[in-house]
Amino acid sequence: MSTRVSVIGSGNAGLTAAYHFTLHGASVCLYGATGFDQPLTDIEQQGGIEALASFNDVELTYSGKQAIDKVSRNLQDTLEYADLLVLPVPSFAQEPLFIDMLPHLRDGQIIMLMPGNYGSLVLNRIKHEQGYGHLDITFVDAISIPWATRIVGPAQLAILGMKAFLPVAAFPANRTQQAIDALQPVMPLPLTPLNNVVEAGLENINFGGHPLLTTLNMGLLENFDGQFNYYKDCCSISTARAAAVMESERLAVGNALGLTLKPELEAMNALYEMDCPSVYEVNRTSETHGKLNSAPNSAGNRYITEDAAYLLVPCYEMAQLAGIETPMITSCLHIDNAYNDTDYFTTGRTLKKMGLDNLTPAEIIDFVA
Repeated sequence: MSTRVSVIGSGNAGLTAAYHFTLHGASVCLYGATGFDQPLTDIEQQGGIEALASFNDVELTYSGKQAIDKVSRNLQDTLEYADLLVLPVPSFAQEPLFIDMLPHLRDGQIIMLMPGNYGSLVLNRIKHEQGYGHLDITFVDAISIPWATRIVGPAQLAILGMKAFLPVAAFPANRTQQAIDALQPVMPLPLTPLNNVVEAGLENINFGGHPLLTTLNMGLLENFDGQFNYYKDCCSISTARAAAVMESERLAVGNALGLTLKPELEAMNALYEMDCPSVYEVNRTSETHGKLNSAPNSAGNRYITEDAAYLLVPCYEMAQLAGIETPMITSCLHIDNAYNDTDYFTTGRTLKKMGLDNLTPAEIIDFVA
């Protein structure tokens, strides 16, 4: 009997997860919320999800067509379907979705967030605040989604590539291996353990490559409607130097928390099975990232609204707590605030929202253990 998994979210990553988990032998229930359920109608009309063999004359991977065991517009039914719950949704959607899920969850379920972006900590805080502190569930934060992928037509995907492995951590951390053992049968790539969910947030590889490069290139991106190959065209020798400074700030914050983070170059080479001498060369030569022209065309893109708000802000706050200076991270956030007329220092994923306010760095690491 195949392992059951419920995929909650019907965007690019949700459809790709449903397709690839099914391809890998799992039985999948795919949920789409009201207002976001057109992809479910497309799947019903097309008889499944198709991954194209090519798109715009670019050869793609993992092509085929898979019928999905169940598509659902009912959240309770979706949660009853499986003990493994995978949420490949934007960070801003994690909280309201989890609040709707809480009355229907049961002991023993695993909730995997892709990407995590410290979501496990936020959802744990909500669980207790909403009166469900007794509920015994395990949260898992992945550093990102496994795929570079796009929905390009009704129930049609262009899967550009997939990481070689996916680092994850559970909350609490002492359940990480148990969670990996439960999730691995449905996953099409190896899951590898990190020390805790704080490390998983700091290891998200979108940290430097998305918000800073997007911020530094905003004029061209807006004026030319994002008609670029993002990684090749927006990473120059100079922007790579700026990104290296931001990378040094991330590593310093990790060190202050007692974490040994993997340098971005080492992580990118490992995840995408490359051997590049610099992050600049990674961006210029990666086949996975260079197959299609696809770039942000405004400051409202998730490369800022998600990656600045949910990756840079937590790092900034932990740096403040540890007494670490982060001028590049701070400057990027101030510029992004101006771009979007907001205050990510307040609206982003703060220590308070993670339930970590009033804790010392050592106490934070003890809390997530």
